[in-house]
Amino acid sequence: MESFDPAHTVATRYWRQLDDGRIACTLCPRDCHLKEGQRGLCFVRARQGDRVVLTSYGLSTGFCIDPIEKKPLYHFYPGTPVLSFGTAGCNLTCRFCQNWDISKARDTHVLCDAASPEQLALTARQHGCRSIAYTYNDPVVFHEYAVDVAQACRAHGVANVAVSAGYVCAEPRAEFYGVMDAANIDLKAFSEGFYRRLAGASLAPVLETIEYIHRETACWLELTTLLIPDENDSPAELEAMARWVVERLGTEVPWHFSAFFPAWKMLETPPTPLATLQRARQIAREAGVRHVYLGNIRDPEGESTWCPGCGALLIERSGYRIGHWGLEDGGRCGVCGTPLAGHFESRPGQWGSRRQPVYLASSSSASPAP
Repeated sequence: MESFDPAHTVATRYWRQLDDGRIACTLCPRDCHLKEGQRGLCFVRARQGDRVVLTSYGLSTGFCIDPIEKKPLYHFYPGTPVLSFGTAGCNLTCRFCQNWDISKARDTHVLCDAASPEQLALTARQHGCRSIAYTYNDPVVFHEYAVDVAQACRAHGVANVAVSAGYVCAEPRAEFYGVMDAANIDLKAFSEGFYRRLAGASLAPVLETIEYIHRETACWLELTTLLIPDENDSPAELEAMARWVVERLGTEVPWHFSAFFPAWKMLETPPTPLATLQRARQIAREAGVRHVYLGNIRDPEGESTWCPGCGALLIERSGYRIGHWGLEDGGRCGVCGTPLAGHFESRPGQWGSRRQPVYLASSSSASPAP
């Protein structure tokens, strides 16, 4: 039977006993039924005795400072640095995963760095990071660690950013997004068939999470859809998705369409053409979405932010670099005064496109409190 490192194993609250002696993990809709010592599909949550534990508390695949635009978040303190980290494992099985070496890892050797919540919060402040991001793999699977880090960051004035597929149950969702300040949720497609066949998940819980964040929390929300040729890029599906966004979320939630590049188990699928991304942007804008962006590809118009009132250029972007800044008064168009939805300061940050690894010394303080 596999043993778990006690220094990085903590009890969790989201599980229930089953009549057949197994325990069901109730963190996400996957509802893994576990025998003694068995790991869930996510790899980092497992049964230990009469409970489900997180086996990777305080451990990470590494820490790096990124531009906030890389998450991507375009309306949340543009130009500022964000301390990013993730762990091993994921609760989805996306065949097109861009971070498959982390999310699909089935060996703890990838968890090479350790940090306590307090250590991470202080490191973010030390490096001048406006926020910290739970990313690279889905933070749903390291829920307890993420929540503790988020609470430590809030105590030190550091904002919290979640990058997630949104595949989570209602009770942990409320706890998690109650301590997040911004989130980018992957709306991978708008068909149950896509989610079942290519992601091993279901669409409905994702839509519920998106609506919950938008309606029930103070967490700033943006969406991302990775467009995969001949899988989720048909005009009919994009039109249906855009109608749902406008009807359920309104017109102000930023939506990012990203280019697919061959990865993991979809190496034979070609990259997304620029024309496909531009067509998706046009469809979303015609449906009423005001802020539609293109990512993983260079397109000056699709990367930049435009005033929904007069059409003036508000934030010019090239890659992750910010050029012209047309906002005044912390978020109003300098030409017509129309407010721009989001969180803005008087001037943009100057982090640019740098990606800076951060090396934290391992310490016993990375272990959970007994």
